[in-house]
Amino acid sequence: MSASKVPLLEGLWLAVAESCTGGMLGARITAEPGASLFFRGGVIAYADEVKEKVLGVRSDLLRAHGAVSAECALAMAWGVLGALSADVALAVTGIAGPGGGTPDKPVGLVYLALAKRGEQGRAVELHLAGSREEIRAQAVCEALALLEERPARCNTGEGSDRSCSR
Repeated sequence: MSASKVPLLEGLWLAVAESCTGGMLGARITAEPGASLFFRGGVIAYADEVKEKVLGVRSDLLRAHGAVSAECALAMAWGVLGALSADVALAVTGIAGPGGGTPDKPVGLVYLALAKRGEQGRAVELHLAGSREEIRAQAVCEALALLEERPARCNTGEGSDRSCSR
């Protein structure tokens, strides 16, 4: 992905906050030449303590809604926006499995959030399927699609290179 392909990023800095993707989103962004022109960095906030202490996610929010929630994803996005002095932020939190799911929050439940200075943030709920790696790859693809304001075209099936089409 390049900033020239993402009108939302023209002249702006991007930051990411990741939980279930564990750095895959940042890796995907920095795999492209020129990422240093628009990518500030990211925080891998896998533990709730990191979400609280580094990203400023309130403990009462985590207790009320859980780490896998739209509310947490939005708080992560706003938190990394401030922490890294960015203009636009993406956040991802979810349950990639194979364990950890519940009837209310099953494996494959992922929340993405997009925040931009001066605008209302928005969160997206996804229900993804597949192996742990497939769910994580799909979450990255969906996050990039959200940023690029386009439908996701993820190629994460068996034997694929787990990439997003552009």
